[in-house]
Amino acid sequence: MAFFSRKTSTKKVKQTEKPSGAKPAFSLPRNLSSVLMRPHITEKAVGGSGKSVYTFIVHPSATKFEVRDAVKEVFKVTPVKVNIVKQSPRQYQSRAKGRTVKEGGIKKAYVYLKEGDSINFA
Repeated sequence: MAFFSRKTSTKKVKQTEKPSGAKPAFSLPRNLSSVLMRPHITEKAVGGSGKSVYTFIVHPSATKFEVRDAVKEVFKVTPVKVNIVKQSPRQYQSRAKGRTVKEGGIKKAYVYLKEGDSINFA
């Protein structure tokens, strides 16, 4: 076949299997109680709870759908929306002694509830 010919080849290409290290297209079922690690209690988070927004520290591999299902199971409320924020780890120079300090990263989930629904952490 010439480089610029008009003929097309009719060879069929075999589909190759995915490599064994590839991630599955779906998440395997897991224990939902391990998804929510703890509530994230800060001034901003407490202010958001008045607007029906609750903040949780979640497992690093958790998805929005697993967080939604865990909140349904644990607190018996249905979330309207779930946003996930990943805070990356960082290193910085300490002002006190000039040492390098390492902070670990976390994954937070903002859970929005219907007006009138609430979660009691006590």
